[in-house]
Amino acid sequence: MQQYFLPDKVANIGDVFSLDKSDHHHLFTVLRAQAGEVVQVVFSDQSLMLAEVGDDQATLTVTESLTRQIELPIDVTIAVGLPKGDKLEFIAQKTTELGAYELIGFPAKWSVTKLDAKKASKKTERLHKIVKGAAEQSKRLRIPGVQLLDSLKALTDLFGNYDVVLVAYEESAKSDELSMFTKQLAALNSGGSVLVIFGSEGGISPEEIAVFTQLGAVQIGLGPRIMRAETAPLYVLSAMSFYTELLK
Repeated sequence: MQQYFLPDKVANIGDVFSLDKSDHHHLFTVLRAQAGEVVQVVFSDQSLMLAEVGDDQATLTVTESLTRQIELPIDVTIAVGLPKGDKLEFIAQKTTELGAYELIGFPAKWSVTKLDAKKASKKTERLHKIVKGAAEQSKRLRIPGVQLLDSLKALTDLFGNYDVVLVAYEESAKSDELSMFTKQLAALNSGGSVLVIFGSEGGISPEEIAVFTQLGAVQIGLGPRIMRAETAPLYVLSAMSFYTELLK
C-alpha cells in the first residue's frame, strides 16, 4: 500500500484533504489511482491513517486510524565522513529503511569529496528526496532529518544533544576490542538518543579520534572484518534494531 507524508496535524475520520503537487502527481498520474483505492497517510505528529481516493480522483478522505510501533525505540543519528560519488545517497536510503533518526555528512580529514555551499545545498535537497521516498517505502512514521556540515567543529558542537556518542574506529577492531560495542548496545534505553560517527573511505584519522574521545565519545570496534564506508552504518543500525526491538 502506498504511503504519503503530510505536513498537517492529525485529521479526523471523514476529513478530506489534498496531497502536495509532487505526491498528487505520483498518486494520480504515475500510479493512476482510481476512486475507492486506499493509501496510508502520516501526519506531522506521526499519526498513521488510512485514506480513500475520492470520486473526483483528486482528494483523499480519512477512513481509519491505525496504531503501529514502527520507529526504533531510540533515536539513532548517523554521522558519516563525506564519501565519494553517490555513496552518501546509498547510505541515506538504506539507513532510512533501517530506522535512522537523522543523517549527518561532515568533511572528514580523509574525505576526498569536498562540497562548497552551492554543492552542499543541492546535495542536501537530493538527500531529502531520497530519505522521503525511502521513508514512504519502508512505512516509517517520520522522515529522517538530513544535515551536511562544513567542519568537524560543527559536528562536535552537536555532541551535547545526545545521551551517548559512539565512534566506529577501525583500529579498535584491529586490536580485537570487540566488547565495547556489545556493552553500549546492552545499555541502550528506550527513548534515548545516540550519535554514531563513521569515517569516509579512508576511515577516521588519529587526530579526529583524539578530538572525539577528548569530548567524551566512546570508541567501538565492529568486528574482525573491515567494512566499506557505506556498509558500516548499516551494520550498526541492524545491531541496534536487534538489541532494542527483537532481543528485548
